[in-house]
Amino acid sequence: MVKAYAQEHVYKHPWEIVTSASWRKFADPENKRTLSHILDVDTLNHKLDAESGKLYTTRAITIHAPGPWFVRKIVGQDICHCVESTVVDGQSRSMQLTTRNISLQKYIEVEERIRYNPHPDNPSGWTVCKQETSIRIKPLSALASMAEKVEQRCAERFLQNSVKGREVMERICKYLESESRGITF
Repeated sequence: MVKAYAQEHVYKHPWEIVTSASWRKFADPENKRTLSHILDVDTLNHKLDAESGKLYTTRAITIHAPGPWFVRKIVGQDICHCVESTVVDGQSRSMQLTTRNISLQKYIEVEERIRYNPHPDNPSGWTVCKQETSIRIKPLSALASMAEKVEQRCAERFLQNSVKGREVMERICKYLESESRGITF
């Protein structure tokens, strides 16, 4: 069984501001409380392709395990390691992030895709964010019914965290816009 959902959000900020905010989302100390499930973020590599002009980046993200407490007890750990792969194409003004868990894979598989593009109705002023997430619990056959409940709880947690992430992104966008106008907080 796979639990999947999709969300779309419009940032009323230019693509350049929103994508800059995306890079700063985990680094800003003010966001530690809001994004308390994020324990650590490390850039593993980044490469600018001279021919295409695309930026490729890979980051390691360590989070509190997103499942309920009893699942963490069964699994024996309460952290999960993920890899985020990002492709930024400045020419077409698109940024795509794909995040997958690399630990706990024998119990759960999570994949999140986020894409930022200029909004078609206001490409110079707004950015559309499309987020798709799939969660798959790998249960023992006897635990199949519980797996559905765990997937649902995980999906609810991911939805809550995505709301927090948007709040952080909005705050950083406003900061970046005021910074570019020479206004300080």
